[in-house]
Amino acid sequence: MIVRKSYMKQILDFLDKPVIKVITGMRRSGKSVLLELIKEEVLRRGVKESQIFSANFESLQFEDLKNYKALYGAIIAAAKAANGKLYLFIDEIQEVESWEKVINSVRIDCDCDMYITGSNARLLSGELATLLSGRYIEIPVYPLSFSEYLEFAGNNEDEKGLSHEQHFSNFLRYGGLPGIHEMKWEDAALLRYLTDIFNSVLLKDVIKRNKIRDIHLLERIVQYLLDNIGNTFSAKTISDFLKNQGRKLSSETVYNYINALQSAFLIHKVPRFDIKGKRLLETQEKYFVSDLGLRHATIGYRDNDIGALLENVVFLELLRRGYSVHIGKQGLSEVDFVAGKADERLYVQVCYILTEDNTDREFAPLEAIDDNYEKIVLSTDSLISFNRNGIKQRNIIDFLLEGNG
Repeated sequence: MIVRKSYMKQILDFLDKPVIKVITGMRRSGKSVLLELIKEEVLRRGVKESQIFSANFESLQFEDLKNYKALYGAIIAAAKAANGKLYLFIDEIQEVESWEKVINSVRIDCDCDMYITGSNARLLSGELATLLSGRYIEIPVYPLSFSEYLEFAGNNEDEKGLSHEQHFSNFLRYGGLPGIHEMKWEDAALLRYLTDIFNSVLLKDVIKRNKIRDIHLLERIVQYLLDNIGNTFSAKTISDFLKNQGRKLSSETVYNYINALQSAFLIHKVPRFDIKGKRLLETQEKYFVSDLGLRHATIGYRDNDIGALLENVVFLELLRRGYSVHIGKQGLSEVDFVAGKADERLYVQVCYILTEDNTDREFAPLEAIDDNYEKIVLSTDSLISFNRNGIKQRNIIDFLLEGNG
């Protein structure tokens, strides 16, 4: 197994610390492998097998433990037999009825170090957030970054020998789910694999979990969202679009479907931020998809979408680097991303290629911002690199690989 070093560092910094490690993310993004790697590290440090309780609720092997009382009983029995601290590894814990009661009680009743994963963004909302306030750390896991993609590609004979530019082209087309690198590197096989994953997430984490009956309507909304990544619109826009096609539904209903897709980590909503007024705007947000491969398996790959695809890649990279991300409104212009964390802020414009016709359009919104935070324009240009009024033009692949050797 390839070690995803950035995630392992985040998690192992809290090894044996009295907080629950909650690993969240879309199915097949690599959470289960991380659990296995943590388990291996714990054993390497001298913990005995008898001190480990492990359950993966995607497996029928643990079907009998999906009742919270049964799971609690099994953990308590394991704790008594451990003869020392118990290390708890539970995969896809949202499959257990009232699982938050188990976790809270075990935290009180046992000497244990807990690691759990979940494929639903609501995992840390409501009752659990109240019960465990200040007692957990969340580690969001995303599909592979481009630097990780290159590492995984190096282990697949079909992918060796390609340039970074060729790999990046494949990254835009097939996305970053780790499992694609175990497939035969053929378009049909890869798209079939990605289609199966998309349908599985849609069925298990969206339709069943939210008891959605109008599956055709959900599919239409998904199609609209995937077709319009990187465009600003609102739920009313979708409602009006479907109304014109003979489907009447309220904006509230559209938002309910969108929220279900967000909770399954299939899409990300990005609100707009008024840079001058320093406030969030409540309308005309953007949406990006968690994995471009799933998008293309669903609606196909189109070369003329390249600008939106590059935005999607940069957005996900900013999330991986720990930024909160917004779309920037600067007067009548738009800044693709305003990324912030702590006292740091980064303004980013993304375009395919800089030309005489679009250079002013890309740089002007950044030049109009009156502060000293870093501002960059990312493009696929590799033969030029320049500064304009303190704003750097950078190659997008170099940006994605910085700090990763």
